[in-house]
Amino acid sequence: MSEIRYDRLYDNHVIIAPERLHHPDFACVIPDDPSRSECPFCEGNESMTPPEIFAVRPVNTFSNERGWQTRVVPNLYKAVQIEAPYIHHFGLHEYWEGFGAHEVIIDTPQHHTSMEEWDDTQIGLWLKTLKQRFGDLRRDTRIAHITLFKNEGISGGSTQPHCHTQVIGLPLIPKREREQFLREVEYYQSTAKGLMQSILQHEEEAGDRIVDREGEFSAYCPYASAYPFELIISSSQKIGQIDTLSEGHIEQLSKILYRILKKLKRQLRILHFNLSITTPPLQSLHEGMDIPVDEVHQFSIRIMPRIYTHGGFELTTGILINPVAPEVAAKLLKEG
Repeated sequence: MSEIRYDRLYDNHVIIAPERLHHPDFACVIPDDPSRSECPFCEGNESMTPPEIFAVRPVNTFSNERGWQTRVVPNLYKAVQIEAPYIHHFGLHEYWEGFGAHEVIIDTPQHHTSMEEWDDTQIGLWLKTLKQRFGDLRRDTRIAHITLFKNEGISGGSTQPHCHTQVIGLPLIPKREREQFLREVEYYQSTAKGLMQSILQHEEEAGDRIVDREGEFSAYCPYASAYPFELIISSSQKIGQIDTLSEGHIEQLSKILYRILKKLKRQLRILHFNLSITTPPLQSLHEGMDIPVDEVHQFSIRIMPRIYTHGGFELTTGILINPVAPEVAAKLLKEG
């Protein structure tokens, strides 16, 4: 029997409907063709991208040449651009001039088409690169919000098979992120605890949706999972944001994320997903809000496997239907 569950973190409802598991919409997708004669993201093809903004590379190598381990370049097909004027037009049709930052992190010099091909060392370098870009961009006071996300596979919306991550900085706070942060503030004001902390403490006590643990971090399938085999990695301790993570935190995260990706691959075989890293608003939502951000909103990674096609009901109502109960997903992942 199905259940309608409320997601306290994202303030929406999902329908857990195991009966739809064998519906035609629930099917494995055809994997990407990884063959590329000239991949612009592979080592040796640095001239095929815009000049790099940042790279993790040995000191004896030079920008825009071989030898890098991760590499950051401007997105060739920018949604927003840092060169645009920082102008906000008001009126019936309110708009910005298109100012913002849109960067691509080339995650690895190897032509890996799936994150599950990495080892934990590569995951650590990836996390350190994300940490550097978030820390750098947040110093630009014109940017109000930064989104860190990865689209992997055709079903995840990726148009380039070589593993990469995107960073978009906007001069505004998206409605969903604004509302989520205000809910977290309200929860903190009434409980003196962070919402994510409370959710994870509850999951640890319940136990049936916890998949893995490493140091301060736990991976769990959320109670109101919107996607089959959805996972969140976070901590019941106050750990701040990605640019404040310690070396120890990054090492722990690398290990647990490596294991989680392997577990997902074993269960799903074809692993297409969206991954996002939580980031708080960089500008105050209103005057007088003096609560430290890290007390309210903390770092987490959300992995959303894309193995189920959404249709008219989901698009119309915003309520997603998930055919795999999170308790079942967690059990399979732990056993896998």
